[in-house]
Amino acid sequence: MTDTHDTPANDTPPSKSHGRISIRASLKPRDLMEEPLHVKDAWRAKVITLMPDAFPGILGISLTGKALDLGLWALDVINLRSFGQGKHLNVDDTPAGGGAGMVLRADVLDAALTDAAQYTPRDRNRWPVIYLSPRGKPFNQAMARRFAACDGVTLLCGRFEGVDQRLLDHHDIEEVSLGDFVLTGGEIAASALIDATVRLLPKVLGNHESTVEESFSDGLLEHPQYTRPAIWNDLPIPEVLQSGNHAAIAKWRQAQAEEITKTRRPDLWQAYLRRKA
Repeated sequence: MTDTHDTPANDTPPSKSHGRISIRASLKPRDLMEEPLHVKDAWRAKVITLMPDAFPGILGISLTGKALDLGLWALDVINLRSFGQGKHLNVDDTPAGGGAGMVLRADVLDAALTDAAQYTPRDRNRWPVIYLSPRGKPFNQAMARRFAACDGVTLLCGRFEGVDQRLLDHHDIEEVSLGDFVLTGGEIAASALIDATVRLLPKVLGNHESTVEESFSDGLLEHPQYTRPAIWNDLPIPEVLQSGNHAAIAKWRQAQAEEITKTRRPDLWQAYLRRKA
């Protein structure tokens, strides 16, 4: 028996769910059409947001969208407003100690996270709970691989001035940043994190070598790419790539990747050298 959260939330509107149909039993009578749909054994992303219409967005088209339709992964979108307090469903309040903006309330977020935790493992190594935040650990390819190896993830999209710190501490939430800049909310960052993770799932890309040879797969930026026509604007494709000599091509690509990384990302280059030493 797996250790999962299985206590339904009280009287909260259902979340949107995307993916192939797999009906789960409910401890509470509910209109069947409103029961979230679940993909059996598929990697799943649960997104808590004040902007539910932002999803699936770009994730619903191209390869990630096709994989979503095929049931290779699933998406649950949980509307934070549904857990708001009072007549106006308030989700935020003024910062303690004063200051500009508003802060998302711990009690509201706790109710949403409790709902999202249903039927998920308690083990954070199997199911991370992530808050998209500019102060978090920088997101990278290694992190995407770690998330892809999990059963799924729950993503909390912030708004306004952030969230009550007590909530983050209580739920052992991992903070992740997309970079050293500030967005109006966590939805774009969540979409980027999901995209980078889903493409690593089995059968999503179709060609496994695509993920092996791309940037960051071995700690280097990717080598330059070329395709037909062989000559464009008097610029030819490098001869080695047309030679048919696979060993020479591999050597050229490795040298190009190393030079590009050394020039453009000295931080990655130094880390690469340390791993090789």
